[in-house]
Amino acid sequence: MRLLLDTHVFLWFITGDSRLPEPFKEAILDTENEVLLSVASFWEIVVKNQLGKLPLPESPGTYIPKERELHQILSLPILESDFVQLSSLPLIHRDPFDRILICQAIANEMTIATVDPIIKSYDVVCL
Repeated sequence: MRLLLDTHVFLWFITGDSRLPEPFKEAILDTENEVLLSVASFWEIVVKNQLGKLPLPESPGTYIPKERELHQILSLPILESDFVQLSSLPLIHRDPFDRILICQAIANEMTIATVDPIIKSYDVVCL
């Protein structure tokens, strides 16, 4: 399975947060799965950190790549082809970062690991 982590799932995983559902943790740790973090999530983390809404132990530019690599989570770039889906997505979710993740999941046939009920209302495979 190609597993795209929603931003909160990535953060919960790397910090050992108890809110991370056990099936998510198992899927992330399963070496048969390709686990990815979108650069959109990296961007979201940087923005929230700059706004003071997301304290981190180090600067995001150091912390996020280090943790991603430590946990063998791949980086997913944003490609122009990922945005083809954007114009046809219903405006259920207004969060631009989540809309990018939804588009990437559809374009790349990925499963999104998320607890966000709004994302789950789209025609996208969710864990």
